[in-house]
Amino acid sequence: MQVQEENAPFDDINVTPMLDLAYVLLVIFIIMTTASVQGVKVQLPKAKMAGSMAKPHLKAITISEAGDIFIDAYPVAMDQLEDRLRALKSVNPSQAVVIKGDARAQYLKVMQVLETLKRVDITDIGLVTGRVAKGGGAE
Repeated sequence: MQVQEENAPFDDINVTPMLDLAYVLLVIFIIMTTASVQGVKVQLPKAKMAGSMAKPHLKAITISEAGDIFIDAYPVAMDQLEDRLRALKSVNPSQAVVIKGDARAQYLKVMQVLETLKRVDITDIGLVTGRVAKGGGAE
């Protein structure tokens, strides 16, 4: 066993207590910061160009006035829609979909598409609408 002299310098420093203190301070800082931010209420700005916030790999299901259904620009029959959506979901489990229904389309078709999305378990769904012009009419 080697005995160290009283005035001899240490070869190494034990930094474990210092790291423990740093981790505790970091955790306290994170908890205090998130606790103070959660209670802040702000009025968020309105987006005039909501279309510019599109997600990558977003698929659009379009329902025409006649009731025809399209995925992106490709026509799909209602009985094929579920199979196509399941294929998309298998490739990308977090697949996002927007529904672009014509204002004069039958509401039944829109509901059938929504039910199909629910069966396939696609939950990231958006409904596309037109922007409102300054005069009050849709663009």
